[in-house]
Amino acid sequence: MADSPSNGELGVLRSKRNATRYQILVEIAERQPAVSQQEIADEIGVTAQAVSDYLGDLVEEGHARKHGRGRYEVTKEGVDWLISQTDDLRSFVEYVSENVLEEVEVDTAIATAAIEEGERVSLSMRDGVMHATPGDAGSATAVAVTDADAGQDVGAAEFEGMLAYDPGEVTVLSTPAVQRGGSAALPEDAVADRLAAHDLVVAAGVEALVAVRDAGVEPDVRFGTASAVPAAASRGLSVLLVVSADLLSEHTDPLRERNLGYEVVEPGAD
Repeated sequence: MADSPSNGELGVLRSKRNATRYQILVEIAERQPAVSQQEIADEIGVTAQAVSDYLGDLVEEGHARKHGRGRYEVTKEGVDWLISQTDDLRSFVEYVSENVLEEVEVDTAIATAAIEEGERVSLSMRDGVMHATPGDAGSATAVAVTDADAGQDVGAAEFEGMLAYDPGEVTVLSTPAVQRGGSAALPEDAVADRLAAHDLVVAAGVEALVAVRDAGVEPDVRFGTASAVPAAASRGLSVLLVVSADLLSEHTDPLRERNLGYEVVEPGAD
């Protein structure tokens, strides 16, 4: 199997802003020199004001040139940027087509009731796991490819629609390094007061582990935490991440790169 594309190779897929800039430049190139901002807005699904703002940025960055009201052209720099992003997209599409789609022809869910092979099911995300319910009333549906009783795993294929759920939020509570007091430096109940509001408790580092245990619980995760936290949040779980100060950026960087919401709270804050 080919290696998964790195973040850098995802190009315009990494942020909504870059994706919109890419679309607008393509529309300019297709329509230049007479460019209707409203037509572009209608085509890509944003407001005309947003197109105007993006055009101003593109001109300032040297990717587009303005020749009076409503007349724009893509510069050589803009063309070069479009080519580089298009090459990255092409590589990503090839990777998905050749390595991903073949592997997800059949996915696995937990049956919420008895399901028969060939039955249409509705899909939902619960506790970070996909569930299948008999019937096709959901926003995402599939066809069961195995029989299953309630609570058992069931194979699903022929997916339609979009699985509707919100990514989980991550609350980050940093524990001072042992040289600065460690877990004992946290205010009393700093961890305990936040337990009930989260689905998972993650401890990263020894100081963090002691702080969680002092709150009277064992962490749900304490190994592989830098990858476990974004994986859980992306599946809709809210996470309380108690992390030793020296490991903070190691855990927040992956969240930021995947556009997952997180909040670093001050110890003792409500």
